[in-house]
Amino acid sequence: MQSTSPPEAFPAQTPAVTQIFTTVLSHGPLTRSEVAERTGLSAAAVTKAVRPLIEAGYVVEDTDEARRALGRPANPVRVDGGRALFAGVKATGDELIGVLTDLCCRIRVARHLPLTAPAPAAVLAAISELVRELLTEAEGFGVPVLGLGLAVSGDVDRTEGVVRYSPFLEWRDVALGELANSVTGLPVTVENDVRALTVAEQWFGAGVGLSDFALVTVGAGIGCGLVVHGQVVAGAHGVAGEIGHVAIDPAGPMCRCGNRGCVEAIAADQAILARISETTGAAVTDSLHAVDLARRGHPGVREVYAAAGEAIGRGIATVANLFGPERVIISGEGLAAYDLFADQIRDTFAAYAFGSAAQCDVQTRPLPYEEWARGAAATAIQSFIRCDTHQRRTKVLSRA
Repeated sequence: MQSTSPPEAFPAQTPAVTQIFTTVLSHGPLTRSEVAERTGLSAAAVTKAVRPLIEAGYVVEDTDEARRALGRPANPVRVDGGRALFAGVKATGDELIGVLTDLCCRIRVARHLPLTAPAPAAVLAAISELVRELLTEAEGFGVPVLGLGLAVSGDVDRTEGVVRYSPFLEWRDVALGELANSVTGLPVTVENDVRALTVAEQWFGAGVGLSDFALVTVGAGIGCGLVVHGQVVAGAHGVAGEIGHVAIDPAGPMCRCGNRGCVEAIAADQAILARISETTGAAVTDSLHAVDLARRGHPGVREVYAAAGEAIGRGIATVANLFGPERVIISGEGLAAYDLFADQIRDTFAAYAFGSAAQCDVQTRPLPYEEWARGAAATAIQSFIRCDTHQRRTKVLSRA
């Protein structure tokens, strides 16, 4: 399958154009003087940069929303979300979640597709099928699909488009970007799923306008995305933010990473289910069942959730102590049980956060599973705007 969208490059000749467009994308509509104030660029530089964006249709003027600026009316500019579409796919151990978003990362179409097997060939075939469905849906919007983002758990090298290691899929060194480009014809961005969700929150969600924040995800694993000085941090080896594998109890349960007492070994969904079965003898089928037992007061179940909350609180305090973020956003499918461990998270964080780190704003943000795929689409939008190296290479491949 090849995309029917013609190759298209974003009109960003300079870093200033990219900065200005990103500012309008996240904060707009803004007048040119407001853009200049936010970016620290001169009014002349903003005017010069906005012109090709308007000519290419990526930015439009709101002539009906004129504001007063130094006694003269000023037309705000905003990104035309309908100018282009992007696809995003999140891979779990048993399904793919796919979305089609506009340029402002608003979900237009969402699809789920079961995975029959975790092998790369089977997942690639499923990605091809799902993207084909999304491209068919895109035809009704009359604008091109300009990129595909893929979000996978584990150690992901975004620059090379390679999944170094994914525990849930049991992959090692899979060149997913190149493979997905070959079957879809789209420029492909591959990113760790938590970092992809962090990009979406940075540009379009609870992290907009923040220079330093962290996103902690609770569910099948315990993940953490970090934004430091306005940049999503991957680290030298692509595994920055792995608070799920911070050991907090040397005598605790064995973690899948081989160590004992990691936050994930205490607070991830499977760890909670295993601990409930071990300590209560209850035959727990899934997380919904476990939550129901806890809320009905089954002996011992609430204590397991309390221990999970304490572990998460310790992990968040570690992030606050090391990086000093302005905000920590807690999200993920595990928030369905948040009422069972919210007090423990809050109290443990307060006890272990050092000094002014305790002033960090800790928020919860329940998000549906489609938001993970939206995060993947956000990375594709980011790559398109920034003309990333791997993005350019896959464009060349798509023309071949």
